[in-house]
Amino acid sequence: MTLKLTPYITLEGRVKEAIQFYEQAIDAEVLSMMTYGEMPDLPTTFTDELSSLVAHAKLKVGVTELMLSDTPGGSPIESGKRVTICITTNEVEQSKRIYEALRQEGQVNMPFREEPFSPGFGDVTDKFGVTFQIYTELEH
Repeated sequence: MTLKLTPYITLEGRVKEAIQFYEQAIDAEVLSMMTYGEMPDLPTTFTDELSSLVAHAKLKVGVTELMLSDTPGGSPIESGKRVTICITTNEVEQSKRIYEALRQEGQVNMPFREEPFSPGFGDVTDKFGVTFQIYTELEH
């Protein structure tokens, strides 16, 4: 069983710029990156500009990781959501259990389900106002 906490930064259309900055400033290394245009079942309403925004990126910084994404369409980010905590497990059942526990008396931002980048993912703000992204990453 794996359990890991990772800071997750959400920006308004500037993730690619931020990645270049972090590569220089803190020796970050890009481990993975997927744009909205690379996601399956992309809505046809997405323009080329929106399709080029980053849906999910993972960087290695020293011995830790940092995750980033752009808001679709560069829409404004709600207060308290620019930096969230990503909880990563290697078991969908464990991720769902954590998600269900954190959503008690909290708010569901994204239901727990399979996504193109994770077999089990959800986003929830707990009863204390802290936003968590629950992410399942199966070991290869």
